[in-house]
Amino acid sequence: MREMNILEFHAKNVSDTERLGRALAESLPDGAVIALIGTLGAGKTRLVQAAAEASGVEAGVVVSPTFVLIQEYRDGIRPVYHFDTYRLRDEDEFLELGPEEYFDGEGLTFIEWADKVEDCLPRRRLEVRILIEGAGARRFELVPYGDEFVEAVRLIAESLQ
Repeated sequence: MREMNILEFHAKNVSDTERLGRALAESLPDGAVIALIGTLGAGKTRLVQAAAEASGVEAGVVVSPTFVLIQEYRDGIRPVYHFDTYRLRDEDEFLELGPEEYFDGEGLTFIEWADKVEDCLPRRRLEVRILIEGAGARRFELVPYGDEFVEAVRLIAESLQ
């Protein structure tokens, strides 16, 4: 059974992924937490790059924070925070990074491999599940948790039509 508020977006190529990233940046409220779930190479970082660029971060600046765990980009319209939990041992190590400060901020907080730290995430968030469907093709499932994210998903759907 499909949940009513889930938005499914099929990206045929990287340009479609970038279009989704722009729609996220334009539609999400300040302080949004975006939980990214997908395998290696699914396009998590590319989606963050597109959203950051749409938020005013210079193109080419956003990189995967795999080895530094978090990157902060403050030179755009609003801050973009980019976590990568892939190399963390456990949720306690994630909590040591002080994610609550970012969750309570005014920026967009993206968390790659969010399923590894699910119990540490705020109840109100947008979950983005990414599934590889072929060379460059991806299926994105946007699952809102909280009324503001239901509204944001509606706006995203409109902008992608």
